[in-house]
Amino acid sequence: MPSRQGLVEIFSTFLQFNADRPGRWIADPRLQRSMQRCLEQSPQTESASFWALYWHKVWQTQEVPSSQLAAAHITAYLQEVCYWVAQRISTNFASQQSVADLFQTAMAKVHRILQGFNPQYSANLKGYAEFVFSNLVKESLRQSQEVDICTDWGLLHKLGKKRLVEALQNAGLSEKEVAAYVLAWKCFQELYTPDATRKTRKLSKPDPATWQAIAKLYNAQRLSQLAAPSPEMPPETLEKWLLTSAKAVRNLLYPKPIVPAADQEMGDLIDNLPNVQQESLLAEAIRQEEATLRQTQQQQLTELLTATIASLEPEAQTLLQAYYGAEQTQQQIAKQLGIQQFHVSRRLTRLRKTLLTTLGQWAKATLHVSPTSDVIEGMSAVLEEWLATHYRHSTLP
Repeated sequence: MPSRQGLVEIFSTFLQFNADRPGRWIADPRLQRSMQRCLEQSPQTESASFWALYWHKVWQTQEVPSSQLAAAHITAYLQEVCYWVAQRISTNFASQQSVADLFQTAMAKVHRILQGFNPQYSANLKGYAEFVFSNLVKESLRQSQEVDICTDWGLLHKLGKKRLVEALQNAGLSEKEVAAYVLAWKCFQELYTPDATRKTRKLSKPDPATWQAIAKLYNAQRLSQLAAPSPEMPPETLEKWLLTSAKAVRNLLYPKPIVPAADQEMGDLIDNLPNVQQESLLAEAIRQEEATLRQTQQQQLTELLTATIASLEPEAQTLLQAYYGAEQTQQQIAKQLGIQQFHVSRRLTRLRKTLLTTLGQWAKATLHVSPTSDVIEGMSAVLEEWLATHYRHSTLP
């Protein structure tokens, strides 16, 4: 993959794929102008990590359109780490999706990075993004593989209501349409169920008599379960609705790659942004002293957790190395050790608790943070990120 040179390029360009291979970097002119203004007004040269934290702070504290602009800059910044996650998963996991597909799946979840990252616990936005992207893509693969091997009718039986509603809303259906489609789906699930001769994954299309029964049930329930008046629907319409629902779910779990054209800016979101006065934003920028403090705290945290792991029994260190370093599943580890999977799960839980206790004591003494439920949840995410990064990029003695 071609490398990017300079802060302007790092925060304003997007990777374009050539088939399934990384092609060239496509610049977004508005992001270029925004970043150039920031650098001209900055009193000193800062690193890419500094500007990543700066844009994250803008995203947190500013209103639209500043927050949208900041999100676009961070999306550009995370292009490389997203690609390498997609490439690694494509190599290590059997999947029909290409690297470009996996890349797009991860980039569609940038909002999860923005929402979950907490600079108070970690100054490494790329490390956090690598951890979260990896988990999100693996979860998407798990779901999409299930989608891929199901017929439309089998998929509709495996769905939950929450996922169906999310897919229909993502497809642009109105609230009234979503309610009607969900009722049709409920009637389908109630009257057409798998049995010994019909496995769920390979479930075939219902026969005409079943469609008539589904339509009869829908038309009987529509008056009491739909808020808006709804006419009676024939079986053909309900079949069309259910096929549309299945397609919407596949589109949600199998996002299509969207790459801007060479002569096109990032899109309406950025094109329509008015000029932003960067002077006021830079006045609130993270000062160098704060960045230095965070870097020191990050080093302290790394030394503390590394020492804690080194003090563990060899078997515990081997377990952590296998799970986080080799990215083996609990089932694979259990098979290698000749034990049950739940024993592996329990050991990992105890080890995480030990490390989390150490992290909590450090945070209370260093950051003066009280261990509330929200803080513990945040530290747990930081610990998972740290473990994944630590074992991927270093070797324990």
